[in-house]
Amino acid sequence: MLAEERAENERLRQIIKELQRHRFGRRAESLPLDQLLLGLEEAEQLEAEGLAGEEAADPVKHADRARKRRANRGALPAHLLRVEQIIDVQDKTCPCCRGELHAMGEDVSERLDIVPAQFRVIVTRRPKYACRACEEVVVQAPAPARLVEGGIPTEATVAHVLVAKYADHLPLYRQAQIYGRQGVNLDRSTLADWVGKAAFLLRPVHERLFERLKASTKLFADETTAPVLDPGRGRTKTGQLFAYARDERPWGGADPPGVAYLYAPDRKADQPIRHLQGFTGVLQVDGYAGYKALAERNAVSLAFCWSHVRRKFYDLAQGGPAPIATEALARIATLYQVEADIKGCSAEERCAARQARSRPIVAALEPWLKDKLGLVSQKSKLAEAIRYALSRWAGLSRFLDDGRVEIDSNVVERAIRPIALNRKNALFAGSDGGAEHWAVVASLVETSKLNGVDPQAYLADVIARIVAGCPSSDDLRLLRRLRNGGSGSSGFEVMRPAADAASVSVGWSGA
Repeated sequence: MLAEERAENERLRQIIKELQRHRFGRRAESLPLDQLLLGLEEAEQLEAEGLAGEEAADPVKHADRARKRRANRGALPAHLLRVEQIIDVQDKTCPCCRGELHAMGEDVSERLDIVPAQFRVIVTRRPKYACRACEEVVVQAPAPARLVEGGIPTEATVAHVLVAKYADHLPLYRQAQIYGRQGVNLDRSTLADWVGKAAFLLRPVHERLFERLKASTKLFADETTAPVLDPGRGRTKTGQLFAYARDERPWGGADPPGVAYLYAPDRKADQPIRHLQGFTGVLQVDGYAGYKALAERNAVSLAFCWSHVRRKFYDLAQGGPAPIATEALARIATLYQVEADIKGCSAEERCAARQARSRPIVAALEPWLKDKLGLVSQKSKLAEAIRYALSRWAGLSRFLDDGRVEIDSNVVERAIRPIALNRKNALFAGSDGGAEHWAVVASLVETSKLNGVDPQAYLADVIARIVAGCPSSDDLRLLRRLRNGGSGSSGFEVMRPAADAASVSVGWSGA
């Protein structure tokens, strides 16, 4: 009895330490890159301040460092607008003999300049023509279609609002304040109206995107909370945003990356089962039990995440001396070292390397965990961490036999991060419909970013083409490629039966 009480007390102490770390400590297992860069920014600013003082006091150092900056700064992008200014001498006669000087060359320097964002007004004029002989005849070009009929925004303006809200995490009321500083008074409700109309227009594009993802043989899945205002109770309720992602770049797959978010009012297993109806392949997930129900009903193989296994042992090791948890972390670290070595290799090469190097590690880890489980209290957090791993061992081992499978589900966790940032800034969605808008637009924004495409350019182009194509009489397929500025390219294929605006869909055209 006394032993059980001690074990329970130790378990409660571990829980308290974990809660304290979750509330007050750093949650990430490694130092977050953005936090690291924030610290470096401060150090670099202080260094620059010191160097500026030295240069001001010593002209020789000033000239030497200026020469080094000119040599190392590289070239500015060629596509940027060049505005030339010529700084010439006033007197073009020789200061010695007073003869006429001739040009022998010039020094050219380029500096990066910024013109702050400016509003402009597009004035559309449609002349009317009448026949002097036929008094009733008046000819005029038809007015172009608009996303907001009778409204003031262009499609590019609406796209800018969407990107600011869902990519840059600026709530609409903050955007309204920014516009107001430039003398453009736009009510938040007006911006909300634009977002709602655009989300409705883009909904079939989102549906098509998800269809293309479900046609894959390998997907990642994760979910996160989406607080939604519940007017009837005067508070928020907790909805869920499910994320389904594809990224074959680590092993050189042919399909471009993408992510689709779907809103659901709850986290029941019925949601992923409904979402992934028709999907057959490997689904890489965390330990959420709802995916197990999906695998039992559908032809889906689950691959689990070693990062989640590692996290449980990491929490224990951070709380104080924990030799078993520390040893488990060291063994898992060797698996990640193999993954670092084979990153970018083909699926076949990855599989061969894992068979040779990772399989013996995994094979030795399972009996070691079982042995340690028998030595600790079954009510402890350590036993819970060990059971978490052992109960999912088949899914955790799946990456050994398939080079397409990753060791963890960090791909989709990275895709979830922008949702969390937006949630932190906006606090909650105003309704279930608003949460669905969130899912639709965020899917297109994040997929654009994954493919190296400017989401502002993509959304502005797609919205404008959908609006302009609605009245067409023929069924056409409109191909639009937005190319990556790097060595590769990924395109979005916008396919629209023009007689029906709701039939717009999006896919990819290969690199």
